[in-house]
Amino acid sequence: MSKRVFLVVLDSVGAGALPDAQQYGDLGANTLGHIIEQKKPSLPNMENMGLGLIPNVGGNLPVCGAGAYGRAAEVSAGKDTTTGHWEITGLKLEKPFPTYPNGFPAEVIEAYEKAIGTKTLGNYPASGTAILDELGEEHLRTGYPIVYTSADSVFQIACHEEIYSPEKLYELCEIARKLLQGEHAVGRVIARPFVGKEKGAFVRTPRRRDFSLQPTGRTVLNALQDAGVYTMGIGKIEDIFCMSGLQESDHAAGNPACVDAMLKVMQKDFNGLVFVNLVDFDSLYGHRRDVQGYADALVYFDKRLDEIKAAMREDDLLILTADHGCDPAHTGTDHTREYVPLLAWSRGMTGLTELGTRKTYADIAATIAELFGLEERFGAESFAHLL
Repeated sequence: MSKRVFLVVLDSVGAGALPDAQQYGDLGANTLGHIIEQKKPSLPNMENMGLGLIPNVGGNLPVCGAGAYGRAAEVSAGKDTTTGHWEITGLKLEKPFPTYPNGFPAEVIEAYEKAIGTKTLGNYPASGTAILDELGEEHLRTGYPIVYTSADSVFQIACHEEIYSPEKLYELCEIARKLLQGEHAVGRVIARPFVGKEKGAFVRTPRRRDFSLQPTGRTVLNALQDAGVYTMGIGKIEDIFCMSGLQESDHAAGNPACVDAMLKVMQKDFNGLVFVNLVDFDSLYGHRRDVQGYADALVYFDKRLDEIKAAMREDDLLILTADHGCDPAHTGTDHTREYVPLLAWSRGMTGLTELGTRKTYADIAATIAELFGLEERFGAESFAHLL
């Protein structure tokens, strides 16, 4: 009989500051805890999987609970998307990706401008929406791409779709990705296309693309693929892993589209892993410090869990987790160093099982490997026996 695992990353939905959060300026961060405390969103599906029993999350206790619950700590250095996703799949990083709080060095920008044949604007850390108001009109006048970064390891390029088509912008990103190696090997180069005519009216479009580093080691995706097990990414998973270990991908954009894509693949017969990223929590609400919007997005996803659970078969397993935090009630506009929640559900579960505090996100990779009969554990501990 086929086995299907659906691994869903609620991007940035952290579950409280890690012990080393102070080193990252994130002491007191608690994405889920603060949202639940301030907005009291209705999350019955996740609560019945044990969400409210995870330390420091809060919220309602299960009414008719069934599932497994816990949290996981990040052992890799950093708090960015690539680091978190790689660790979830068993690849831990000893050194963080480089960041540029004062912008990129002159030699980097000069080399990039020479490679693309034009000057650039910006080159400083900024909010992705604020920089469009700051430089969007100048970009329209000059045609120069807008380059910026953040507290994360990213080289972001924003271009108006009437100046540079998304395909041309992707080419600019590929050039940057080839240049940004060695000491300047940022985690991601991100294409940020936008539209609009003037300050205050610029809007980013859904045609964002991430150009990550190739994974620097082996992941559970590679192990599954080598064993002939089907692997599929939904959302920006293909970008984060550069398709390494993925047989198929649906680059859906936004939470609703990604859930729709997941439900579509759930109708198919296969033996394997479907890996989903729900980016809106992070990009639309966390970075923009929109507590209400974040709460509403959690409510929306919880309601759609009704459809997901209805589509699951007897031997299917659903795992919900996150890759880092982005507490909209915390200071700043960037990711926060947090535990991530861990929730699991299958039709055969009765009652609630505590998974505890896992020492590394990689326990998820070890668990998936064991479920598919693989020997690799990625230096982590499987919790398959608790399921």
